[in-house]
Amino acid sequence: MRKWFFSNGTVDPMVSAGILALRIGIGSMMLGLHGWDKYQNFAQAKDSFPVPKIALLSSWMNSTTSLVCTIFAEVVCSALIVAGIATRPAAAVLAFTMTMAGFVVLADKPLAGKEMALLYLTAAVTLFFTGAGAYSFDARFSIVKKRMFS
Repeated sequence: MRKWFFSNGTVDPMVSAGILALRIGIGSMMLGLHGWDKYQNFAQAKDSFPVPKIALLSSWMNSTTSLVCTIFAEVVCSALIVAGIATRPAAAVLAFTMTMAGFVVLADKPLAGKEMALLYLTAAVTLFFTGAGAYSFDARFSIVKKRMFS
């Protein structure tokens, strides 16, 4: 569990630099262009925010809950991704949110209308599989744990 939670994936400097660029780019764009706006306009959007039409979610989720979960994914998880803290779990949450946005909430839209959600989904899935790279807090935690328990 610890390995999955704080695994940095690779120590190769060039690969880690690419992952760092992906983390900072995707995380900061999601946070700044999508999540922060939802956070600031919470009061106006809480009653009209879409709820994914899936039996497992729509049975207990309302507009406010859906908005809170989306803000958590787009603000908190994006900030964690940028910092490289618990990157894989944060990417999993963001990927789930983008899956719901792209394939459920925007299901009736043409592909161009789903493009942003699918691009963020692709980046989140990539970070889920690669980990945060060597330039992250995950890498630091991973090194500390190896020294403590070796």
